[in-house]
Amino acid sequence: MEKINQWLKRYFLFVLTGLFLVIASSAHAISLISDEETENFLHATLRPIFKASGTSFNPRHIYIVNDKSLNAFVIDGNSMFVTVGTLIAADSQNEISGVLAHETGHIQGGHILRHKIQAQEVQRVALASMLLGGAAGLAAGRADVSIAAILGSQGTAINSMLSYQISEERSADEAAVKLLKKINQSPVGMLNFMKKIQKQNLVQGIEETSYFRTHPITAERISFLEKATKESNGAKFGPQEKEFSRIKAKIFAYIEKPEQTFIKYPPSDTSIEAQYARTIAYFKDNRIETALNNIEKLVQAEPNNPYFYELKGQMLLETGKIKPAVSNYRKALDISPHSSLFKLNLVQAMLEDSPNAREQQQIVDMLNQVLIYNPQSEAWILLSRAYGLQQNASGYNYAAAEYSFLIKDFTLAKKQAEQALKSNPSPALKLKLDDLLSRIKEQEKEDIRNNPYH
Repeated sequence: MEKINQWLKRYFLFVLTGLFLVIASSAHAISLISDEETENFLHATLRPIFKASGTSFNPRHIYIVNDKSLNAFVIDGNSMFVTVGTLIAADSQNEISGVLAHETGHIQGGHILRHKIQAQEVQRVALASMLLGGAAGLAAGRADVSIAAILGSQGTAINSMLSYQISEERSADEAAVKLLKKINQSPVGMLNFMKKIQKQNLVQGIEETSYFRTHPITAERISFLEKATKESNGAKFGPQEKEFSRIKAKIFAYIEKPEQTFIKYPPSDTSIEAQYARTIAYFKDNRIETALNNIEKLVQAEPNNPYFYELKGQMLLETGKIKPAVSNYRKALDISPHSSLFKLNLVQAMLEDSPNAREQQQIVDMLNQVLIYNPQSEAWILLSRAYGLQQNASGYNYAAAEYSFLIKDFTLAKKQAEQALKSNPSPALKLKLDDLLSRIKEQEKEDIRNNPYH
């Protein structure tokens, strides 16, 4: 983690291809990353599983944990957490499907309910911490620098909260096998991944893997899955295997040292995923021209791949080439026009390029679109900045107030909202300000109820 922190400082917080590295403040902390390419893969993998189980699916409730251990878990609200270690260790999408199906089995079995109070508290802390991460982005003046200590020292609490009983594990296995059958997937991946976990366990008093502690594996469970695999006619590979191989290479390149990436993906490997990984490694290794040449080759090979334009845009932005960065972010957004992350990337680059009045309005429009989809976003602080460029005092203070409310600085939010009211806001904005002030008032009342002697 310290090595990652050093690298982040060197490269202005190590942000590439929309990968928001969330650095924990504690050696035992759990931290999250956000990467649209990986998240879209997980959405595509989990959606049919949730549909087969009758579970409500929300793509914003899937989180990638920046941890190399093999682990996955669900908490109250059907929020799914998957570690980068799990993504890297898996050999196929089918294995990831097995992991996610097993966790979905815990939801179906109502196993989360017995931890409901603890889960709600952990989730509350996690979400609040994610929102607080925007403060670091504000300090750096960057939308894509979203640093948060997620759950802090709550890792132990999660392990305790999600320590399932053997009976619950078997129940989740049975549910997972049924779910995989419904989506025409073999449980072989689930079996193989479980064997990997078991193999990684250390013996003779050395601590076992986190997943093993919270999801105890028995010979009986493995025997059950071996039998289920023999009886299954489902596919042994998923429909997005190509995408999986790429995000696996990408994540590996981000979290490992460049020399490790070059060993795993040597120049003799000419596959797209290997070139993808080496491009990131070259950039991390400060071999900028080589990295830019590599990404250009990838763009030429797949001119309709938005993630390559995104990576190229980020590399250009990080090396001070603002206008070309804007151009590449626009291309990424043209290909994926509904991507909130691409809009934030483009806005960030445009704000670095002294936008004219027309571009300022484009920025405002894009940020408002992002906030419709996700009102709990660092886009508020960028919107405040954009309104400031337009010399729109009421909009500037309103967006700043929403951000302050987001990070739970209600006193500051109230002052900013009241200041916005003094700046002759439009009727539509006045309604928003009235709503915000009402929310602040309700929050103040709740704080008094929760802390009557404070």
